[in-house]
Amino acid sequence: MFKRYSSGVLAVVAAVALAAIAGAGTAANGATAKQAKVFKVGLSADEGQLNDHGFNQLAYEGLKKSERVLGVQGRVVQAASAADYVPNMAALARQGYDLIIGVGFAQGDAIAAVAKRFPNTKFAIVDVSNADLKGKPKNVVGLLFREQEVGYLAGYLSALAEKRAGGHLISAVGGFKQPPVDRYIAGYVAGAKKAVPGMTVVWGYSHDWVDLAKCKELALTQIARGSGVVFQVAGGCGLGALNAAKEKGVWGIGVDADQSFLGPYVLTSALKGVDVSIFLTTRAVVAGKFHGGADVVFGLNQAGVGLGKISPRASPADVAATRRITALLAAGKIKNIPTTVGVSP
Repeated sequence: MFKRYSSGVLAVVAAVALAAIAGAGTAANGATAKQAKVFKVGLSADEGQLNDHGFNQLAYEGLKKSERVLGVQGRVVQAASAADYVPNMAALARQGYDLIIGVGFAQGDAIAAVAKRFPNTKFAIVDVSNADLKGKPKNVVGLLFREQEVGYLAGYLSALAEKRAGGHLISAVGGFKQPPVDRYIAGYVAGAKKAVPGMTVVWGYSHDWVDLAKCKELALTQIARGSGVVFQVAGGCGLGALNAAKEKGVWGIGVDADQSFLGPYVLTSALKGVDVSIFLTTRAVVAGKFHGGADVVFGLNQAGVGLGKISPRASPADVAATRRITALLAAGKIKNIPTTVGVSP
């Protein structure tokens, strides 16, 4: 089916991404000293979200891999509320952490503020462009993804599956209306309409990342309207949307991590390499090649996004058609996929 990463691909990705992050090279006689140093990496996360089977768990896995492979000293600080972001990050900076990573769009303002106070500390922020940070701090790198690309593939496969079942409507449950969420949904809509012109796609927002009941309620409303496929783009909350899909006997689509473990009713998952981005950024810091004030963007060609496992219940013909579209997208023959959405029909 669709494979996420191979060791060879990861090596290529590492080279490409590190080149994008890299600044001036380090002198050979300084490399030995740098290797002897134990680098400290701090991860700012939301309380209770490291096991969300998605976005936050991937960030944690990226930190753990950095500890295993690169020998860094990692630490996670968890925020009970948004008010904790600034003090948590500032505490890490005062403690001499070499790299501090914010996880998610909501931490953008906090990381910009702390980066200004600690200009000699390196920072990274997942899902936020450096250009959108106040002051565009030169010691922060934005880690972005082309969610619209994998959303397109998920929408393409979903529309084919819905047509095969005799339906005409699919849906998406977003968390908050934020750029990464809307990139997923915009690609989903575009891919569905490419696969099956006239396919109706509806979406809505739970305004929550955690409460499964909110996403489940929204998904049930969409299913009652006729949706035969529900794409969850709401983190831990979205697991409630997948629960609704299972209960009602329709397809579900996971997000960020591979959520096929939930059962064969999960048609596929729209993967996002948050773990890869954190590992590669940490590696750049250890190698003395971190360069802030810019973004690193991970797309299909960088193995930063892609489809996860596809359900064994999916039609082989639909899978083959989606594979062909994946190849066209990777070859640059599908362009200008939308990244924003308006009001749901």
